Amino acid sequence: MPNYTLESSTVETLDGVNLMTRIFKPKQVKDNMVIVLVHQYSIMGGCQALMKGMASGLAEKGYAAVTFDMRGVGQSTGKPSLTGFAEVADVVAVCNWVSQNLSPNKILLVGSSA
Repeated sequence: MPNYTLESSTVETLDGVNLMTRIFKPKQVKDNMVIVLVHQYSIMGGCQALMKGMASGLAEKGYAAVTFDMRGVGQSTGKPSLTGFAEVADVVAVCNWVSQNLSPNKILLVGSSA
């Protein structure tokens, strides 16, 4: 049985895209930091499922972790961009949501080819 709970949420970006997120919440919090895991560029096959192992491992060790599908991936709405600028806005939107809803003392970004 995992030492964390898993929740889902939707984060809306400034341009109206809905991003599907998963929040891995440890039962015993080690630090009030939240780690946001950013999957590789969607056009290259990136999705939040690729970050599940890291997120669950972090939560098992007492750190809250958030994964999300960028625009156009999985159940997230919108379309991927060719420049990556829209995806940067996705990361900002998720970090703003984390700040407002999880009240961390800091946010750590971890990216995979992003």
